[in-house]
Amino acid sequence: MSEHLSPEDAEQLIQVVSTWYAQQLMTERRAALPDPERMAALQEAMAACAADRRALRDAGPRERAEIVARYAARARELDAG
Repeated sequence: MSEHLSPEDAEQLIQVVSTWYAQQLMTERRAALPDPERMAALQEAMAACAADRRALRDAGPRERAEIVARYAARARELDAG
């Protein structure tokens, strides 16, 4: 299924995950005692999303399918958690 997604669909999936990280980062920044390690991890995760979004532009079908599978799994984990 994932190999049939368009690049736009794949980018949207990455955006869903990236938005989750951004929301978590905002929440952490507003905490009474923000955790610098968690903030750094969230920023790194957002940077990875941005890098994958850029990689998607030139990705072939196999690489796009791998990216989509990774983000679909991550989105499910975030929804479950």
